[in-house]
Amino acid sequence: MSNELQNIKNRFGIIGNFPALNRALEKSIQVAPTDISVLVIGESGVGKEFIPKIIHSESKRKHQPYIVVNCGAIPEGTIDSELFGHEKGAFTGATTTRKGYFEVADGGTIFLDEVGELPLQTQVRLLRVLESGEFMKVGSSQVQKTNVRIVAATNVNMMKAIHDGRFREDLFYRLNTVQIDMPALRERKGDIHLLFRKFAIDFAEKYRMPELELEPSAVHYIENYTFPGNVRQLRNLVEQMTVVERNRHVTVEKLAEYIPMETHLPMVVNAPNNQKQNDFGSEREIMYKILFDMRNDINDLKSLTSELIKNRGNSDLSNHEKNLINRIYTPETQQNITPGSLLYFENSNNNAPVVQNPTIISSPEESYEDFEDIEIEENRPESLSLQNNEKDLIIKALEKHKGRRNKAADELGISQRTLYRKIKQYNLEE
Repeated sequence: MSNELQNIKNRFGIIGNFPALNRALEKSIQVAPTDISVLVIGESGVGKEFIPKIIHSESKRKHQPYIVVNCGAIPEGTIDSELFGHEKGAFTGATTTRKGYFEVADGGTIFLDEVGELPLQTQVRLLRVLESGEFMKVGSSQVQKTNVRIVAATNVNMMKAIHDGRFREDLFYRLNTVQIDMPALRERKGDIHLLFRKFAIDFAEKYRMPELELEPSAVHYIENYTFPGNVRQLRNLVEQMTVVERNRHVTVEKLAEYIPMETHLPMVVNAPNNQKQNDFGSEREIMYKILFDMRNDINDLKSLTSELIKNRGNSDLSNHEKNLINRIYTPETQQNITPGSLLYFENSNNNAPVVQNPTIISSPEESYEDFEDIEIEENRPESLSLQNNEKDLIIKALEKHKGRRNKAADELGISQRTLYRKIKQYNLEE
């Protein structure tokens, strides 16, 4: 590793030796003396903000202003005014003339973070600045000049944004004169423990507490975790454990409570090699599972009732069939189920599905043919509350696996941490 690269890492507190990381830093050093535009690509939390700082500090503009603009945090109606300024009276509330960032940063560097969130109208103005260095304030017809170096960053799939009409293709290629890709933390397995130790030392000093140390099994565990939030997530994890945990030797069991390996979180993926995002969190998955089970029960009841009405009477039912019948018919109406009979329930109160006035259609052919056209109000003794069904599922899973919560969590398709919280919520502690 060159001395220049090591000096940059020391100055900005960058930890790691992953080749893709080193390549990104080397490209930053190489393009810094020029004025060409740079686009930094990477997932949220990978540390994209270090690249424009390095470029500015190593450029001839290092003594001029350096301004960071979060394009996604500025409302669409005011972003033009923020970037380019406005004249007095240009819009309601514009009581004075205001300079924009491009005027204030003349001679320096502007870092446009989340540039993929810029409105299309603002993209047109930005393209003009990149091509000619010219801009106009909002409400003004006077053209002004600026000499600004632009470094942009995004975690948006830019090719998809261009295809969807959300980002101008000409602006993308103008910004992307040099592209610098920041690797995700899960690709830098060898750097994860180094980063953990660095953050552990920093927070131990900040909070005046002993430093956290990972046991060997915990090191292996953390190096194989996906870290959808990347370095930011790891930093927050270490800070949380530093403050909360009393035992400074972190075991794999303790680590799993904070970052369960089976947790499936939606990842923010960068541009070229976008992967399919998983939009379902663990809690949503169990709710859908309950809803699908309920739907299947309803379909089973309808199919069984149709078959019974066509072929058999109540006396020939199996225990399973009787249990299903009990969920739709009250005891008073079960005696009317005979071969060739169809119960049509007339209910004057749609909000209270109670069986009333059973009407018997005696013809087997008529009843079976008309069955699909008749809506049967389902009288369900048990609760249809998602909360109750969720509680029942958790109890059954715990009983099935004899209280082993890790196995029960796998059965339910949720994380152990979520299961622990649900057990406490429903007072299921042994």
